[in-house]
Amino acid sequence: MEFEVLAKCHTTRARVSRMKLAHGVTMLPTFMPVATQAAIKGLTPEQVESLGVSLILNNTYHLNLRPGLKVLQEAGGAHKFQGWDGNLLTDSGGFQMVSLNKFMTMTEEGALFESPFTGEPTMLTPEESISIQHIIGADIIMQLDDVVSSLTVGPRVEEAMERSVRWLDRCIAQHENSGKKRTQNLFAIVQGGLDPELRDRCLDEMVKRKDGVSGFAIGGLSGGEEKDIFWRIIKQCAEKLPEDRPRYSMGIGFAEDLLVCVALGVDMADCVFPTRTARFGVALTHQGPLNLRLSKHAKDFNPIDEACPCPTCESGTSRAMLHHIVTHETAAAHALTLHNVTFQAQVMGRARTAIMEGTFPDYLHSFFANYFGDVGYPEWCVNALRSVGVDLLEGKDINVVPGQGAKWEYAKS
Repeated sequence: MEFEVLAKCHTTRARVSRMKLAHGVTMLPTFMPVATQAAIKGLTPEQVESLGVSLILNNTYHLNLRPGLKVLQEAGGAHKFQGWDGNLLTDSGGFQMVSLNKFMTMTEEGALFESPFTGEPTMLTPEESISIQHIIGADIIMQLDDVVSSLTVGPRVEEAMERSVRWLDRCIAQHENSGKKRTQNLFAIVQGGLDPELRDRCLDEMVKRKDGVSGFAIGGLSGGEEKDIFWRIIKQCAEKLPEDRPRYSMGIGFAEDLLVCVALGVDMADCVFPTRTARFGVALTHQGPLNLRLSKHAKDFNPIDEACPCPTCESGTSRAMLHHIVTHETAAAHALTLHNVTFQAQVMGRARTAIMEGTFPDYLHSFFANYFGDVGYPEWCVNALRSVGVDLLEGKDINVVPGQGAKWEYAKS
């Protein structure tokens, strides 16, 4: 990996970086669409590339189960298997310790999973996770960490954090002995739940191992915790992570979350949100989400966004047409996925441009005004951005919404 910081915001901790990997250059900050099973649902690799995406995510646990390592080896790795020529990151399988908890038993050796397909037991150790990711051939590979729900409290959180550090040592050793370090880059994952003291301990230990990793991720969040706690943990971690390594916040997908994380110093994020919400009939726009299942759109012959460069909007496909077929025809999910992936790329692309031009605080003001101006700003966003020198309320008389404050379009009673 070649990693170079090109510009920094004069107010916040946002930055623009150039990350060169074996399959090309990815400009940061960026959002990674999720292709869990080696496919972004509804899109071909050529379509994904045409939208300006250069880095996607596959899942180690799922690809190990299906199609399996033998098939991936015979195909020449996941890039060739899925026809993707861009950069690829693989999650280590740690998240499945939460999402498939009922099928999993935790041990110091590794996580013992019962296959949800066949019932057969599979032991996923740190060494095995790294070896699987080597066969997959991802440009960025993640350490196997011990993951617990962000709402977990008590001694299990400390146990998971300390085990994640021990497992990082095992992942580093396996990676260094593999001969793959020149083409594949290992990232560490900071754990510690919502406890700042545990996060600090984990950060200290993992930063000590900086020479063994190419980047760092912030894990164990986006599991239902209060947003006012979420941003403080992100800020704490981003401030202590090294300047010369990429910083990746795992599982972040809402536009406001992305921009707050960028302002706090995060470079990369991923989430299933934009593609999954497309399949539910929701289009993401710079004025907030549009729920195209609602009857209010039945006679609206405008595109989702006249200024959007995605194929769906450029072709003039109307909201009325999408309302007609949404959740009934796969063409609707395809059309909305094209749009939503483009929206995420626009949000991050405009952030990069603004940072380079020295106008990132102005971009934050304009984005939040357009997105939340009619309903009120989420209080946690206001607090988070104030912590890095941007006051969204300056010169404005606008409502502040406590709690999560996420914007959504509901049917009116």
